[in-house]
Order: sequence, then C-alpha cells, then structure tokens
Amino acid sequence: MEWILWVLIGAAALWIAYRFTSPAKGIESISTEEMKTQLGKKDKQYIDVRTPGEFKGNHIKGFKNIPLNELPKRMKELSKEKEVLVICQSGMRSSRASQLLKKNGFTTITNIRGGMSSYRG
Repeated sequence: MEWILWVLIGAAALWIAYRFTSPAKGIESISTEEMKTQLGKKDKQYIDVRTPGEFKGNHIKGFKNIPLNELPKRMKELSKEKEVLVICQSGMRSSRASQLLKKNGFTTITNIRGGMSSYRG
C-alpha cells in the first residue's frame, strides 16, 4: 500500500516539474542553437532578463537587458507587434518573463531553452 503513495508523490512531482518547464500556449520554445539563426533580424526584439551583473559578465550582442523584476514597468520599451525572444541564465526566468509578456498582450514570444548556460557563441 505504501508504494501507491510513492507513485502518487512521484506523479505529482513530475506534473509540477512539467508545469514549470513547459511553455504556455502561444509561447514558442527554441534552443540556443536555433536562436543563432534568428540573431540580428530587424523584425525581432531580443531581451535578456538576467540581473545587470549577470548581463555585464556575459551577454549576446543585440540583446537588451531588462531584468525580470523590472519587466512589468519596462514593457512599454517593447513593441507588441514584433516577436520577442527572451533569454536568462537557465531558462526559468525567461519562461516566467514569456508568460508575463503573454498576459500583457504580446502575441509572438519565444523562450530560449537552457539560457546562457547552454549558449556556445
């Protein structure tokens, strides 16, 4: 009988992990390798939601630093008509930022999976 409890706990943990790592509807998800083909395109906006210190230490040319905690008050710096590509260190903050953008009327959002941790420039 105890094993049923462990199976239920495991299933709940998997569901929670899935909810935190899967993109919301209307949010694309690409790898850092796929992102490289998108860099420099004028019809796209590139934002890095890491802290200013993380950004200063290492960033991708063309990305604008808008830390996640500042995003709600700085969204007006972005166009809702252009695609927004979002990166962070691991993909967690950029996923949260993508959901926030979606809730605020941005229609084309791409979260970069793995973030700077998986980027090989």
